[in-house]
Amino acid sequence: MGVQRYKELFFCGCGANAAAGDREGADDDGAFGAFDEKGGPEAGPRSLSWAQVEAMTGRFTSAVVGEGGFSTVYLARLSGALAAVKVHRSSERLHRVFRQELETLQHLSHPHIVRLLAFCDQQEEGVLVLEFAANGNLHERLHGGGKAGGTMPWARRVTVALQVARALEYLHDRCEPQVVHGDVKASNVLLDASMCAKLCDFGSARMGFSAAVRPRSSAHTMLGSPGYVDPHYIRSGVVTKKSDVYSFGVLLLELLTGMEAFCAEEGRLLTAVLAPRLRDARGGGGGGDARGLVDERLGTAYDAAEAEAVAALAAACVGENPSLRPSMADVVRTLEQSAQGSIVSAVGRRSDGHGKV
Repeated sequence: MGVQRYKELFFCGCGANAAAGDREGADDDGAFGAFDEKGGPEAGPRSLSWAQVEAMTGRFTSAVVGEGGFSTVYLARLSGALAAVKVHRSSERLHRVFRQELETLQHLSHPHIVRLLAFCDQQEEGVLVLEFAANGNLHERLHGGGKAGGTMPWARRVTVALQVARALEYLHDRCEPQVVHGDVKASNVLLDASMCAKLCDFGSARMGFSAAVRPRSSAHTMLGSPGYVDPHYIRSGVVTKKSDVYSFGVLLLELLTGMEAFCAEEGRLLTAVLAPRLRDARGGGGGGDARGLVDERLGTAYDAAEAEAVAALAAACVGENPSLRPSMADVVRTLEQSAQGSIVSAVGRRSDGHGKV
């Protein structure tokens, strides 16, 4: 949902309820702790009462800015700033999803991961209060047409890719316990007022992975979304960090081509459509094969060498053998090397199994 859509929702009259709710629900302490000048919380997220949640959302009459099978997201004002109030559906299974997301977010602090401001766990309908992303999500920006603010420029696409990669590297290698996100996709990448990426939706996340974890039973809910799910995970039931790498590779292909990961009407997987071209790109040989893959809406407004490099990196990420896929640390380094012109050779070395994975 683009920024104009958010404005329409917030100023259609629902916003007044949210603002009023914020004033009504404020207590002497304030609902939220102070934040330092860099934007990070000085203390952890605050625990709210159900009455405070009702007040800030005007008893859930404020603008709905997101809705899925598991939750509804309301726009609200918190201490004068916009925030997203995510209310999980009421059921035993969905409450477990809420607890999973809450527990995970409480352990995370990264500029490209959505920040948890507060929460309420007094009811079966668990509530997460998250920082607001004024420019909607990446799926809307890539595939929403003119309503989403026009075609995303090439440089912004590469920047978003690097920001998401850094967030995943942090999850995999730099936080304790380590985290596998489990549902990396374009709609789970939010874009803030500066168009910076914020990875969100940790309801499928798994913490404490050292290598791989098999679901507890065959009835375990399948992780991931159509078009993004690692085929190795589907076959084996084993989720690893490389499952996130595969999903990120699909995200790279979306940024490169402007095509959706999965077309429900045609039953089309983007990886299947591009499979022949990806086999060529996987070698990273510098032959310019990626030129025909680039989103035609960009015209000639892109860097051909970078496009070839992104294609080679995406091909390595979605490779069939998880052990030969790069790590997210490798992905970050490879994207960072693009300015020095070494990205293609770096991907080529890893794609044949001789580099670090």
